[in-house]
Amino acid sequence: MRLLGKLGLLAAVVSAEVCWAAPTLDGCRALQKHGRKAEAATCFDGLSRNADPYLRAEGFWGLQQYDDANAAFKLAVPQPGVKANVKVRWGRLFHDRFNNQEADNLFAEALKLDPNNAEAYLGMAIVSADGFDSKAAEYAARAIELDPKLVEAHEFMANLALENQKLKDAVAEADKALALSNEALEAMAVKAAMEILADRSPDGWLDKIRAVNPVYGEGYALVGYHLVMNRRYEDGVKYYRKAIEVDPKLWAARSQLGINLMRLGQEEEPMKQLELAYENGQRDAATANSLKLLDSYKNFVTFRDDTTILRLKKNEAELLRPYIQAELHKTIATYSAKYKMTLPGPVQLEIYPDHEDFAVRTMGMPGLGALGVTFGEVVAMDSPSGRKPGDFNWGSTLWHEMSHVFILSATNHRVPRWFTEGLAVHEEGQANPEWANRLTPEVLAAIRDKKLLPVAEIDRGFIFPEYPSQVIVSYFQAGSMCDYIQQRWGADALLGMVHSFAELKSTPDAVKDNLKLSPEEFDTTYLAWLSKQVGSKAEDFDKWRAGLKQIAELAKEKKNAEIAKLVPDLLKLYPEYVGDANPYEFLAEAQLASGDKPAATMTLKAYQTMGGESPEMLTKLASLQEDSGDKEAAAATLNRINYIYPESEKLHRKLGELWLAQGNNEGAVREFTAVLALKPLDKASAQYELAQAYMALGDKAKAEESVLAALETAPGFRPAQKLLLEIEGGEKK
Repeated sequence: MRLLGKLGLLAAVVSAEVCWAAPTLDGCRALQKHGRKAEAATCFDGLSRNADPYLRAEGFWGLQQYDDANAAFKLAVPQPGVKANVKVRWGRLFHDRFNNQEADNLFAEALKLDPNNAEAYLGMAIVSADGFDSKAAEYAARAIELDPKLVEAHEFMANLALENQKLKDAVAEADKALALSNEALEAMAVKAAMEILADRSPDGWLDKIRAVNPVYGEGYALVGYHLVMNRRYEDGVKYYRKAIEVDPKLWAARSQLGINLMRLGQEEEPMKQLELAYENGQRDAATANSLKLLDSYKNFVTFRDDTTILRLKKNEAELLRPYIQAELHKTIATYSAKYKMTLPGPVQLEIYPDHEDFAVRTMGMPGLGALGVTFGEVVAMDSPSGRKPGDFNWGSTLWHEMSHVFILSATNHRVPRWFTEGLAVHEEGQANPEWANRLTPEVLAAIRDKKLLPVAEIDRGFIFPEYPSQVIVSYFQAGSMCDYIQQRWGADALLGMVHSFAELKSTPDAVKDNLKLSPEEFDTTYLAWLSKQVGSKAEDFDKWRAGLKQIAELAKEKKNAEIAKLVPDLLKLYPEYVGDANPYEFLAEAQLASGDKPAATMTLKAYQTMGGESPEMLTKLASLQEDSGDKEAAAATLNRINYIYPESEKLHRKLGELWLAQGNNEGAVREFTAVLALKPLDKASAQYELAQAYMALGDKAKAEESVLAALETAPGFRPAQKLLLEIEGGEKK
């Protein structure tokens, strides 16, 4: 007891010294670091009255008076002999206030003053990491090279390594930070996150954090961030809640709590959390746009049943619901049987006609500018109306995302990114061979240049790409790995890997257990298999590209005979290319120009088989098929367009007519209903056609309802009058 009394007296003396001494920046920061908020505020307030504008800026910043801090920095920077670190600190203020462009400019200016400024390089690394730019690691490494004792740089590298699944590097960098400072709180948080991700207790590290700073909410928020990055959204929410429990004014964590609750399908609490964060200055793009998105939900309508919740924009719900809801149920039935499991609850699917609304859902997530994204049992996707016709297949995207729903559930969100993405790409091709993995020019060039990653390292190709097309290449590689596994070992091997990941096994162990190969042996055999599939195409890629350029020039000059002669050989080099200005299109146009419709039909059919999705080209194929008398094929081709761009009244009318003639009466009803959903100018004929379809289906009540609607619009419409007499006459009999 005597010892405690002496310690208490000593603390009182130290506190008195801090109180009476002139405040220093280091002193204020020490109080802040140890969670002594009231004393830190007093200290920063004193600093804000300093004659030095730089120290005033730091004082205002510590008080969260950001505008005043910015104004003081403006006065500090022009002073004679200003140090580079003043610009660095101003840049960090801009970063904290969501302006990375100005931050980056100031870091660059600081490096002009001092090319060896470690803090400036660290600032550049922080800005780069926000955009998942691979240069982040390069800048941070340079900062450490210039100042090996820069604790924050080691903590940053530990975070970066953990994001990139480089666990050994994350441990090493966190340990370096802790060796330099036993109060490296962020390093402790990284260690805690690693324990949780490995399903071990983080309590030891969390206790150490609390011993230094009992109100360090940022530590819990950092753990939450890493959980979300690993698609463990519910666990991430728990840690964001802990962050604001210990520090209710940690507005960034409160915003992330709201955003992640949205990802779990909630609305009411996210709105409260986001509004509170926004009102208190958390006005970054993610917070502001999430609030706008929540506000826009009043323009959506929700359809519920036992297994699905479908949210559609009101102005396109009538059109899209029959197609998307049926496909959604089909995916659930197929995957339930295939993966031998039942989902724990209904799947919520949200369809956004405005791509920016959809982008808000994915904000802060790494990887491709996606078409869809999955958060457990909640899926968000673009609407076909939100993309240029031919750029987006909602059907293949839905099958892709629903694979994620099942695999995340089956593994309790413990599956590596490469496998869940690869399996989803694989499943697209299983659902429809025309949706199979895309061998794009970027992928072919990467294969040619030997840029594919080993299976044990492929995850990093999704998060911090080292070249512009690496994410696209990684999707292809992961998908083709799953194709290879099924082809050689069977579908059960893929399911076995799902079970391995559910048991928290690593990629190398999952490969060894299910394929009986080491990761290195798998890489060797996979690359040999891939070489047989596409090796010659990769070798001839430059030749193909030069040939396509030549064909494009010939097309401008309308030299159809030369095009018809050259394109078949070009297609042999790389038949999978069906993107813009593809050889199939040039050849079909040349064949049609010369009057050879059968040849053009064969060319466009080959284009379709390879997965071509231009509505214009497919519509042309359907017309040629109908003209040749193959109306069944024409209907099948038009139905493919429904998965790509179901916004064409003409498409639905024609498909409805074809299906009605072929006896597919349910299909005809769906198509003529779609015509009406598109608000046609000739509403009477659309209602009449729908009545015909209902009549063929045997639903006289619906037929009468539709024909009366036609006559209400156009009372003198004789075909409708005749059909009504037929309906009523049949009823009297």
